[in-house]
Amino acid sequence: METNDKKTKTKARPKLNPTENAAIKRLEHDLITDSGMVPATKGRHAIHCLTVIGTIEGHTLSPDAQKTTKYEHVIPQLVDIEEDPEIEGLLVILNTVGGDVEAGLALAELIAGVSKPSATLVLGGGHSIGIPLAVAARHSFIVPTATMTVHPVRHSGMVLGVPQTLRYFEQMQERIVGFVTGHSRISARRFTQLMHNTGELVMDMGTVLDGRQAVDEGLIDDLGGLADALGYLYKEIEK
Repeated sequence: METNDKKTKTKARPKLNPTENAAIKRLEHDLITDSGMVPATKGRHAIHCLTVIGTIEGHTLSPDAQKTTKYEHVIPQLVDIEEDPEIEGLLVILNTVGGDVEAGLALAELIAGVSKPSATLVLGGGHSIGIPLAVAARHSFIVPTATMTVHPVRHSGMVLGVPQTLRYFEQMQERIVGFVTGHSRISARRFTQLMHNTGELVMDMGTVLDGRQAVDEGLIDDLGGLADALGYLYKEIEK
């Protein structure tokens, strides 16, 4: 058993000299301040923190004044997290208004495909296409003050009023419902009811859930904050 354990341990990286250490510190600082990216944390296990903030930007550019999460930046990060033997877990922190449907679903599928322990934490808001991202990890947390808006697919550009367009929207809606219900405890029927509720939003149909309601509906696994999410990851890694 001792021999097998030694084989499974990853090789430690060589020690860095002071100049190299300083360069890495500068790089980590720039990643946090410029891109909102947090590399592996320095607790008892190496957890990579991925932030999804503002609008999820897809195939078209968002206005310069908007805070965005660019999916072409997040995709290689997720591949690196999966491949890097030193990263032991993934924490995704969300405060997003939603955004591009296909980009959001692509990121959600990648998060769901990470083989390492993973958790999501919704702070502020996890609206619209942020919902599939919120449920994509192995376990999801939400703080009591956060909200999640469940609503049908919207389109801001020109729409042709033909049956093919309506069918396209239906298929996209089915993909979202299928993913969310496949990665949470909410049923497809209940999620669709919340989505088509006409008695809550003034200018739209849908439902706004706070943290406790999201847990009660089975959309999110647990109420909790940062310490709860990290505690879950530590426990899963140590199993």
